[in-house]
Amino acid sequence: MRTIAETGSTNDDVAALAAAGATEGLWLRAVRQTGGRGRHGRAWGSIAGNLHASTPVRIVRGDPPPATLALVAAVALHQVLAAHLGPHTGNLRIKWPNDLLLDGAKLSGILLEKRGEAVVVGFGVNLAGHPDIPERPVTSLPAAGIAAPEPAMFLSDLAEAFASWLGRWRGEGLAPVRARWLACAFPVGTPLVAHGGSGEALEGLFDGLEQDGALRLRLADGSRHVMHAGDVFLL
Repeated sequence: MRTIAETGSTNDDVAALAAAGATEGLWLRAVRQTGGRGRHGRAWGSIAGNLHASTPVRIVRGDPPPATLALVAAVALHQVLAAHLGPHTGNLRIKWPNDLLLDGAKLSGILLEKRGEAVVVGFGVNLAGHPDIPERPVTSLPAAGIAAPEPAMFLSDLAEAFASWLGRWRGEGLAPVRARWLACAFPVGTPLVAHGGSGEALEGLFDGLEQDGALRLRLADGSRHVMHAGDVFLL
């Protein structure tokens, strides 16, 4: 586990290290990140005391589909955050595929990027503070009355949880990860709006996951829409 004072993007740094032969188990944390990004290139701000960290996963023969690592990352992070939330744990939910929301507001972001033979998994967690984003609710642990953990110690717990769930993903397949994800997610019937790759917006009710981790959305006419990629927001 390595910590650096500042970098542009821990995902970019870990991608370079993976290309140079770095193995799984490497974690890189930046105290400050100047070029952090979320999905679709959205900027991810850097606030002192928050977690900005990345790790590589090398895809090998027999692994489940690489995209399902989004579920692995989400359940691992949920496990670690839940340990800090205590009685607030029931208010922490996963929104497909891997955002964690506390009281309906975004607490963290996870970015997966395929780089050569590796998938770089980047975590941004609002441990100490959060930005103000007019178009969507965002929160942090202190905003919910939870003391901010020390980022290095939090990352140590996250690395352990991620390794455990990664091992189950490889050894047992997606099923146990999917089951845990569903247990930590918003309940079936939660109203959602989904934006697919072509830009269309569909409103419906969360209807669980396909066996491969794709989102199921129940539409007003009773039909089911299956979504493999895109953005989902609570209504």
